[in-house]
Amino acid sequence: MPALKLHDTLTRTDRETTPLDGKTLRFYCCGPTVYGPAHIGNFRTFVAQDVMRRVVEASGTPTLHVRNITDVDDKTIRDSQKAGQSLLDFTQGWTQKFHIDCAALNLLPPHIEPSAVAHIPQQVAMIEKLVAGGHAYAAADGSVYFRVSSFKDYGKLSHLEDRELRLGASEAASATDRDEYTKDSLTDFALWKARKPEDGENFWPSPWGEGRPGWHLECSAMILEYLGEDFDLHSGGVDLIFPHHENEIAQSCCSTHGHFAHHWMHVAHLMVDGGKMSKSIGNLYTLEDLAKRGYSAVEVRYVLISGHYSATLNFTMHSLDSARQALQKLAKADKALERGPPSPQHSADSDNSATGQKEGAGLRSPAAGSEARAPGPFAEAWETLLHDLNVPGAMGAIFGVLNKLKLAALSPEEATAARNGLHFMLNALGLTLPAIADEAATDVPADIQALAQQRWDAKQAKDWAAADILRKQLEASGWLIKDSKEGFTVIAK
Repeated sequence: MPALKLHDTLTRTDRETTPLDGKTLRFYCCGPTVYGPAHIGNFRTFVAQDVMRRVVEASGTPTLHVRNITDVDDKTIRDSQKAGQSLLDFTQGWTQKFHIDCAALNLLPPHIEPSAVAHIPQQVAMIEKLVAGGHAYAAADGSVYFRVSSFKDYGKLSHLEDRELRLGASEAASATDRDEYTKDSLTDFALWKARKPEDGENFWPSPWGEGRPGWHLECSAMILEYLGEDFDLHSGGVDLIFPHHENEIAQSCCSTHGHFAHHWMHVAHLMVDGGKMSKSIGNLYTLEDLAKRGYSAVEVRYVLISGHYSATLNFTMHSLDSARQALQKLAKADKALERGPPSPQHSADSDNSATGQKEGAGLRSPAAGSEARAPGPFAEAWETLLHDLNVPGAMGAIFGVLNKLKLAALSPEEATAARNGLHFMLNALGLTLPAIADEAATDVPADIQALAQQRWDAKQAKDWAAADILRKQLEASGWLIKDSKEGFTVIAK
């Protein structure tokens, strides 16, 4: 199958995602800072990256997906002390919550998920190389800074001029670095932060004294550890282009002989009701917030992929209602296509669905192994998806096919081929289908039903810890879950 073409932030061109080694696409995604629950703005990036991975794999190319956990920085230290917990206990709790939400959103887990704290020796070793090469220097207080003037290509990714770089560095310093006057230049950034009283017990030894690594350094060190000096693709939100990704490039290229990432994918911001998300105005929604309003995680996922990843997306409650209607329409079409006797290949796939559920019971995943089949009548939708991950265009093409199909006139073989193609596309998008409306429970509150569905999703993903936590939440709210092979039933205590 043809390869996915993605826009490259560095070259500003659309380029094929072809592995450097001709075998496996190796890519890195900047992960969460675990000091609280991830909100839907965070998850827009993670969901877009998940679709990218699914499409690459559906095209026949294996992947190696690395995503980090930031478990030491100003926020994690500050909030762990407020909570009266050790940094380890505090960040592990929020990491677990992040994994629960990822399972609910049907995100494929990364193959490697390293944490910043577990890789401090690698970060110290990288700083030592930078100091030895004249790219970094130690300040009087024991902090270490990268000398931006030593890297001539600084600013190449963000396409900023020198004046803009200095302005951006000044704003970043005023917000995060109270020791900016210890630096040689305003544009220089911290690789190692000297221990301060407010850090408490959160410090580590280094050749420059006790302290902790700067935020930008962790990604470079873990990329080198797991992907090497050169790798295929790096992804994150557009807010990370400058200064985070610029700093990653600088410190990585100056400490190794490689070229770092060969392709850059950035995901645009999410707006809510036409404005910026803000905790102060109450629109910084989490999955739990939306579940309380009766919306399922798959409905949230549908909305998050409904706009092109490189364009700002406006999130509204109305968009969730529209997602529910669209998913119901897909489920009804899938049920109608099921009427023909499946081929042996189709039967084998259906018996090994990603959730292990029978059709029509709760959420159903497209058949596992469907990536090995051509998308049949959905070829146009697939080709659209391969062009810069155009999900809205592909969804439009899918509904176009379903609207034109005269389901009653199809032969069993044609219905099977169409259903296989639909499952292929849904698998590439990571979408699971809800039960048909008349099969759904009617006497259970919508928020409880959504929470129960998240627990089922976690169970099917074999995330037993997450499933157990959600079960306890349901029991605390007065509801019990009865499982069967086909699905689950919610019962009042």
